[in-house]
Amino acid sequence: MATEAENNAPAAETKEIKEEKETPKAEEAKKDEAGAGDAPKEKEKELAPPKVSVHKANFEKDIVYLYQFSRTPLLPSISPYCLKVETWLRLAGIKYENVDHKMKFRSKKGLLPFVELNGEEIADSALIIKELSQQFGKDLDSGLTSEQRNLSHATISMIENHLAWVVTWWRAKYPDSVLKGYKVNLQHALGSRIPNALLSFFFKFAYARKWFQGTKKAKAHGIGVHTPEEIVQFGQDDLKVLSDMLADKPFFFGDEPTNLDVVAFAHLAQIYFLDKEVEWALRDYMTETCANLVGHVNRMKERCFADWDDICSTLDLNSHLPKPVKEDKEVAKDEKEGDKEKEPEEKDIEKEKEEAKEKDKAANKEPEENKEKEAAK
Repeated sequence: MATEAENNAPAAETKEIKEEKETPKAEEAKKDEAGAGDAPKEKEKELAPPKVSVHKANFEKDIVYLYQFSRTPLLPSISPYCLKVETWLRLAGIKYENVDHKMKFRSKKGLLPFVELNGEEIADSALIIKELSQQFGKDLDSGLTSEQRNLSHATISMIENHLAWVVTWWRAKYPDSVLKGYKVNLQHALGSRIPNALLSFFFKFAYARKWFQGTKKAKAHGIGVHTPEEIVQFGQDDLKVLSDMLADKPFFFGDEPTNLDVVAFAHLAQIYFLDKEVEWALRDYMTETCANLVGHVNRMKERCFADWDDICSTLDLNSHLPKPVKEDKEVAKDEKEGDKEKEPEEKDIEKEKEEAKEKDKAANKEPEENKEKEAAK
């Protein structure tokens, strides 16, 4: 239709129309020529793989990489939120690996724990469990009714937004008890050569005042403005509620653990697995008055951490993973080294035999010499 209009128009008008139509084409041609050099660059940008913004660049597909605090001799983590995530991973049967970062890394939100999965970071324990549940199809609450789910949500909120703050207040007020109670080796945890005594001094200052500002946070939360006796009573009240809910059941909603059991275990373990030489009213109340909570903690420990003793004795972050098998060359090398160690022992045995023979000869010579002496007389 445009061609027909151009052909039927007077000459002057036709010329103007042609010029108007050609001008945009010319401009486009110029733009194409000018941008011809940029085209490959744009294509390169499109074809270039996206930059990986995770710490574990050589990750394996569908392996969860967990960043948390270092181990202690009494429990796998003194962070209830780190212990919560690791317990959930084990209970859900998801392959994971702890990254030994000596507590140097934090998530983009500034928190621990966080995980990396297939080149993406997920932070905050609640969001980690929610996201991984969806991606791997592992919902520990799948068998709960709507009413039970609501009760679980409310109880978890009580634990993490009230009971947890009682523990935070105590740790901030008594940082020395934290080190002694959990037997924390700061040199190992931080990967430092600085003497433990000096590290302990800085830890007490930093934990309570500077880095974590535990006391200030407890006051900002509201729980820190109360007297120590009142705060301990708050914690005891929470433990009593949990004890009544659990009653004589193995887990909160029956025979199988759910998300509530994971959260309760992660926080109750912080109270229960404390060295008995360190005084703590909340721990004493739990052991003396809430025996069923002690039983619950031990059941969860046995269910999820068969390697608990190994973790606490070696402080190995990945004791759940199979150790690499030594190659034939390494085994042969170890055998040679073992043979070298045995050689001195064999030489010692030969020396002892020679010495024994010499003693026997000397013992036999003495009677003969005595006989010769008697005969000479």
